[in-house]
Amino acid sequence: MLAICIVATGPYRVTQRSTGVDLLPTDEPLAPGHYDIRPYSRRDKIYVSEELCITRVLSKTITGRDDFFRARVRERDKKCVITGTVNPEVILDEWSGFEAAHIFPLSSEEHWIQQEYSECITNKVSMQDTGINSCQNGLLMLSNVHQKFDSYRFSINPDDGYKITCFDLDAFNIGGRTLDPICRESESEVGARDQLLRWHFRQAVLANMRGAGEPSFELDFPPGGDHKWTRTGQTDGSRALFKAEWDFRGPER
Repeated sequence: MLAICIVATGPYRVTQRSTGVDLLPTDEPLAPGHYDIRPYSRRDKIYVSEELCITRVLSKTITGRDDFFRARVRERDKKCVITGTVNPEVILDEWSGFEAAHIFPLSSEEHWIQQEYSECITNKVSMQDTGINSCQNGLLMLSNVHQKFDSYRFSINPDDGYKITCFDLDAFNIGGRTLDPICRESESEVGARDQLLRWHFRQAVLANMRGAGEPSFELDFPPGGDHKWTRTGQTDGSRALFKAEWDFRGPER
């Protein structure tokens, strides 16, 4: 996740300030505390990424083409693929409490086209179809889980065994679970595309760890010091906040 939040011109190390011990790469969440990020070479620099996350709104569907999207996602998943909750009324075609969520938001279709995400969709219905309403860009979720997904409170990392990471209080006990195989690209031609899940995960990291487009500290550091990062927040899974401060040590002699 750190590699999403910062840009480095060379290798760097992360040190826990209280112990002076360099941390090894890990997917486990860091405990609240103070951490120092330093390039191995003084010729290299570290910057905060200027990439902004895309603000999204709840992607409920209302048009005819969205009906097709919703039907295909329901047909494939038949349950909440996040919690594993099965819809017992599938046979009645009753879907109260279940919603088809867009991975890439429908409200940002122009950005979808500009960034050529339609290229990863393999089941477009026509030449004019952008693919944003393909079931390959959708997941079936419980309604309240859908709201959390759209606000980047949790996400799925396809490069870590489809593990679910919570960036806020884990109210649904989903942190550490994995995305149901029924909707994965590796399991089905109509499965959700890994490229889109990867996009959503990146957006969630930017929104929760870097901030929603607002850097939490100055980017222009003078020579002769270190970037000091502080992780604050609760250990119960609630949203982690990161701050940084400057420790000027003067030029090395």
